[in-house]
Amino acid sequence: MKRLTIVIKLGTSSIVDENTHEPLIEILSSIVKTACKLQKDGHHVVLVSSGAIGVALQRMKLEKRPKHLPQVQALAAIGQCRLMRIWEDLFGLVEQPIAQILLTRNDIADRTQYLNAQNTLHELFNMRVIPIVNENDTLSVAEIKFGDNDTLSAITAGMVQADYLFLMTDVDCLYDKNPRKYPDAKPIEVVEDIADLEADVSSAGSALGTGGMGTKIVAARLATAAGVTTVITRSSEPGNVAKIINYAETLKCQSRLNADTCQSTTFEPGNGDVQPLADSTASLSSSQILAVKSSGTSTPTLINEALHISAPLHTRFLPDLHPIRDRNFWILNGLSPHGSIFIDEGASNALERKAGLLPVGIVGVEGNFAQQEAVRVYAVKRLPGSSSLGPTVDGTTSPRPGTHSRTNSGIGTAYVSGSGADSPPRFAYERHSPAPMEVARAIVNYSAAEIKRIRGLRSTEISGVLGYADSEYVALRENIALMKVERSRPTTPSFGLGAET
Repeated sequence: MKRLTIVIKLGTSSIVDENTHEPLIEILSSIVKTACKLQKDGHHVVLVSSGAIGVALQRMKLEKRPKHLPQVQALAAIGQCRLMRIWEDLFGLVEQPIAQILLTRNDIADRTQYLNAQNTLHELFNMRVIPIVNENDTLSVAEIKFGDNDTLSAITAGMVQADYLFLMTDVDCLYDKNPRKYPDAKPIEVVEDIADLEADVSSAGSALGTGGMGTKIVAARLATAAGVTTVITRSSEPGNVAKIINYAETLKCQSRLNADTCQSTTFEPGNGDVQPLADSTASLSSSQILAVKSSGTSTPTLINEALHISAPLHTRFLPDLHPIRDRNFWILNGLSPHGSIFIDEGASNALERKAGLLPVGIVGVEGNFAQQEAVRVYAVKRLPGSSSLGPTVDGTTSPRPGTHSRTNSGIGTAYVSGSGADSPPRFAYERHSPAPMEVARAIVNYSAAEIKRIRGLRSTEISGVLGYADSEYVALRENIALMKVERSRPTTPSFGLGAET
């Protein structure tokens, strides 16, 4: 029987009334009941809870969220302890211990602190404690904020290598059009690849919160890249969480077309629940399996029909088959990039072959970053050029003749030449046609100013230009995380109503 790790994110609108700011005790009680049931069944549960500022508005008898940052931070300080008191009282009724974890992006930007947070969460799991995570709004400013708790929940899910992330909201699922305006709007139940998603995301966050449907799509992209199945569903019915998990796990098992190897899930059947797989009525017969294999209809759809299974309305984002985890996940999502490096196709191909980033493949630099800071890495296409001296992407002049030159203002084309008359043919790259593609994030061994001086050089030439050579690599391979640029999965059938967009 598989143990699952489940992260449930609640927005402010799910915790307090948007008008009165009173806590929504009925919903919160249902969340507590759901979390405790999952915990009792042997699973790990994390809550990511917004609502501190909303709770503080009620405590301080304020009508609306203030605009000035110090006032917002003060309210966060007032509301956070009150919010945790509400959670403590509700979980205390069933004697379930909880823990509070407050984070900012700075807390996970340091690798040691990131690992400390990860270890703390795992130890809380071992102690059968439910962690409640929130952004530390009392300390956060724009530069170190996650931006919204949707993003925080996705990073948390990746940190604990969760199986499921539930983004609870005030609608059942994504729709192809705004259902409030268009009665014929169709639900989108399964998203196989977010790049192909066509959905209405015009729903903004509540007056108390900071998120909206758009931020949930961003969070889903981040979480699915980490191998986390991400679900958008209605927060007013928290009991649907177990039903959706049971439904998804049943489909995973039965899609293997071998009912004998399927293990029963840990959820008890009830009104609308999927029957456990151990129940003979929920297994495909041999004849049904043969029919599924020989039919032209999609396998999961036929399995759905054969088992007569269904689930509450929701949108489920399928996880990447090759997830980004551990250090690569931290580099991509825990660090804020401070600038950009532009590399040629040869350097980009070398990164894909697990090589480090050498200065010879760098053709441009943007931004002002220091050693050991994160940067974006863009691949650009080189084209034959004829200029011995030409512009570079950052507008600076090369430290030696014949290597780089100044920009031609407004053109957006950069040229890189050889080191002398016997050098290989000169090259150029177009910065905007085709546009540079971000292929990686990296932690660099040299500052922006240093990289501008050594770009295009061999590693043996670094000390001659800088007077020292901290490393032959601009970025070590262990400090480079490649972006996902291919489709996240092969084409697979969609389950249920409105899955096709």
